[in-house]
Amino acid sequence: MKTISIVIPMYNEEQSAELFYQTLTATIDTLPYLFEIIFVNDGSSDQTQIKLANLAQNDARIQILELSRNFGHQAALCAGMESATGDLILTMDGDGQHPAGLIPEMIRLCEN
Repeated sequence: MKTISIVIPMYNEEQSAELFYQTLTATIDTLPYLFEIIFVNDGSSDQTQIKLANLAQNDARIQILELSRNFGHQAALCAGMESATGDLILTMDGDGQHPAGLIPEMIRLCEN
């Protein structure tokens, strides 16, 4: 079975982290793949790291990379992709800009 890595940079997303996670898992839990969810905390100054750690306690698929400061979106994406182990890597923004409902279509396009 294929493993799909989802890399999600997060910067000061304490307000949206849990909702994003819920919509993400509602989608991926219906798909016939193994998933790893890589949240990259890009030096957030709010409670994003705590929110992510709480989510990770209940979901073994979650990995959290915590950057020492804000390096920017592209650097956070690169850090996440470097640690990904999946057969396919998808990237999403943690603010919900990329709807999780598009994941099945992204996978389909990559497989064709």
